[in-house]
Amino acid sequence: MSPRTLDLSDRLYDYLLAVSLREAPILQELRQVTARHPAAQMQIAPEQGQFMALLVQLIGAERAIEVGTFTGYSTLSVALAMPDRGRIVACDVSANDTAIAQEFWQRAGVAHKIDLRIAPALETLDQLLADGQADCFDFAFIDADKKNYPNYLDRCLALVRPGGLIAIDNVLWAGRVADPTNQENNTEAIREFNARLHQDPRVDLSLVPIGDGMTLARRRPCPNLAS
Repeated sequence: MSPRTLDLSDRLYDYLLAVSLREAPILQELRQVTARHPAAQMQIAPEQGQFMALLVQLIGAERAIEVGTFTGYSTLSVALAMPDRGRIVACDVSANDTAIAQEFWQRAGVAHKIDLRIAPALETLDQLLADGQADCFDFAFIDADKKNYPNYLDRCLALVRPGGLIAIDNVLWAGRVADPTNQENNTEAIREFNARLHQDPRVDLSLVPIGDGMTLARRRPCPNLAS
């Protein structure tokens, strides 16, 4: 993740926030608490959270999946944007990090919308499919271990309805993906994932340079099989 959008000067970034960010106080407080976390760099940018909330509102999402929750800022952004009947399945492996998240979800009055699953995300996604929940979700956000991005995408494409939206974080990876001399495992994993997704016929997509880069992948409607 990135705590701010890449490659903006401090002056321009401050201006962007000043004229666009409408951050609820509870979100701002969670961001400040997370800034003291040893892994604070995993926090998404506030403008990214607001952008995701707007996407959720635009598509009328009522069921969402989150792969990678951390301290819950993205979850809270989405939950606040959903109607009271909205539900989010949040996948993470850290009970400690998500304990922070749960405190803020409770305080924000959205805890009833969030189904937190502490387990490897692939296990949770496979269980959702086994439970007959294919095509049942409107929105998904992927922000977890990079080597599994292709696997998370495949599961989310099965779980999200035709016309549903999947957002994938860190696809610019602080610019390292564009540096051919950088052969780090995570860089290579994201580089390969981006190339594969670019050719994926199952989706319409756009890579948006917000935060650390976020790809929006819309699951294409199923072909009309009527004779």
